[in-house]
Amino acid sequence: MDLLRINTAGSVDDGKSTLIGRFLNDSHALTIEQEELIVRKTKEKGLEDLDFSVITDGLIAEREQGITIDVAHIYFSTAERKFIIADSPGHVEYTRNMVTGASNSEVSIILIDARKGLLEQTFRHYFISSLLRLKTVVFCINKMDLVGYSEDVFLSIASGINKMTEQFTYKPDVHVLPISSLKGDNVVEASKNTEWYKGDTLSGILHKIIPSGTETKDFRIDIQQVLHVQNTEFTDYRAYAGRIISGAVAVGDELTVLPSGQKSIVTEIRKFTETLVSAQTGASIQLRLKDDVDISRGVMLVKEEDKKLLSKDITATLVWMDEKAAIPSGRYILQAGTRTVPCKLQQIEGIIPPENPKEIIDTDNLRLNDIARVQLKTAVPAFLDAFSKNRLNGVFILIDAQSNNTVAVGFTE
Repeated sequence: MDLLRINTAGSVDDGKSTLIGRFLNDSHALTIEQEELIVRKTKEKGLEDLDFSVITDGLIAEREQGITIDVAHIYFSTAERKFIIADSPGHVEYTRNMVTGASNSEVSIILIDARKGLLEQTFRHYFISSLLRLKTVVFCINKMDLVGYSEDVFLSIASGINKMTEQFTYKPDVHVLPISSLKGDNVVEASKNTEWYKGDTLSGILHKIIPSGTETKDFRIDIQQVLHVQNTEFTDYRAYAGRIISGAVAVGDELTVLPSGQKSIVTEIRKFTETLVSAQTGASIQLRLKDDVDISRGVMLVKEEDKKLLSKDITATLVWMDEKAAIPSGRYILQAGTRTVPCKLQQIEGIIPPENPKEIIDTDNLRLNDIARVQLKTAVPAFLDAFSKNRLNGVFILIDAQSNNTVAVGFTE
């Protein structure tokens, strides 16, 4: 059964948690305990309509404030598909959580309050969805029941969405639909209140999306451990263990060791005790090579050497995630996979405003949730591809060496 990873986002009180609860309820995916929780909390709050938001708003602080702070992950399935939904926060100050929630997703659901239209967070969430190269973005114009299911209101907001998406070079599949997560209109069942809307329901859209298959990008594997085994079963066994970032490898392939440039032939591939002929993206394997080459943790093996992988100069889009501001010449640890290299924030070219991504605003520092174009200088090569070319090997994090905090996530250009 196919698995689809989804991220939900929107501004504060746009109804993300309610939508997820409604989707689960109408898809008959709630447990008896969850159904009882919804009924109990609805009575406690004195509400007329069932309060589905309690399913995802698990933190005490969230329930007290009626907002989502952390990223809640919901796992469920229907008869046709498995889903993992990440419910991301709506507050501007929790943009970093939205990046975390969307990083492993293929689909972004962005909610818009029909009474408010496009807000700052709408632009920010679409910007991040585009930055992460998500395959599909679904705009749900929510709370249509509060605007009398007006077609004019829907069309006006849809027009604004179209103008916003036209500013971006990357073009995901975009869907726009009118819903009421509270009443259930067009979530799983088509609504009689919006007969002017002829498109699919949210459930129909999500069930028609074809999940991305195994990545066929250039072969990349990070070496996590060098194995030396000497026993009755394995004599002079030497193998290199790691997880395939992208691409595929087979016995007989010639691989290049980075950064040394040494080459050797794959003689054996193992997954625990199982011997394999080949392996693909995501597989954690052991490789044996024909020659005794110099390999240690943090080394990368590739099929075709690319000069970009050996560059110490990195141009990237950075999402700053720390309360402590970044300044030019700041020194950090860049981590990508098992690779950790010292680096310097060489230059901040400028902040990118989500509402106008073609504009660059000059700045001499980066603050929490800022999105900026920067230049980094690493002490040694980090073996990174351009994110647009290989999203699995084009992302990294920056770590403050003193506090050990993750301060930023970056996407290479």
